[in-house]
Amino acid sequence: MAEGSILLLVEEVDVRYGLIQVIFGVSFEVRKAEITTIIGPNGAGKTTLLFTIAGILRNCAGKILYEQERVDTLPAWERVKKGLVLCPERRRLFPNMSVLDNLLLGAYLQKDENKVGENLERVFSLFPVLKERSKQLAGTLSGGEQQMVAIGRSLMSNPKLLMLDEPSVGLSPLVRSKIFEQIMKIRDETNTAILLVEQDAANALLIADRAYVLEDGKIVMGGTAEEVGSDKRVREVYLGL
Repeated sequence: MAEGSILLLVEEVDVRYGLIQVIFGVSFEVRKAEITTIIGPNGAGKTTLLFTIAGILRNCAGKILYEQERVDTLPAWERVKKGLVLCPERRRLFPNMSVLDNLLLGAYLQKDENKVGENLERVFSLFPVLKERSKQLAGTLSGGEQQMVAIGRSLMSNPKLLMLDEPSVGLSPLVRSKIFEQIMKIRDETNTAILLVEQDAANALLIADRAYVLEDGKIVMGGTAEEVGSDKRVREVYLGL
């Protein structure tokens, strides 16, 4: 695998909710083994964009290429099967099921039991506390632990591209920092590409390789995370500097 090669290419994508257009001609790329972050204000269309890439919503114009194959005509489950996996905002766990059962739900398309076991051990290696609490009901975990379960469940699908929607939302600063550390660990230890949507722009830019700014449904800036983070307007509006 050549470093820096493109895994996901979004080209001139438009998205509508009924008659109302919310995404306008958005283009960006995600490269293999990199963290790409999309920052922007509430209501900018960040979650809508992730839902469109995942196949929950459909684009009305433009195209989405994954591993050089057009996937925007495929249903969501086929995209998951290809390794394009979304970890949604606010965890979305089954609170009355155990941690282990929540994790195993992420492997629902995986037929190879040995591979399921390997993925489970990888999740436990990344998040050791989940192994300790595997029999505990997910709803009794702390917010940070629940986020680990949500990310772990997504990893059980064996993603090549993991899309994380606001993984730090509602967490304390200390727990938030740990989540960002684990995101870097996923990239570094598994070579999984990550598309990260975040309100915490400072931490997102700190761990990302590449970054884009989405405002009012349009990409207004893009480049390396260092370039975007050093832009005067980004520093004023998103970093408070």
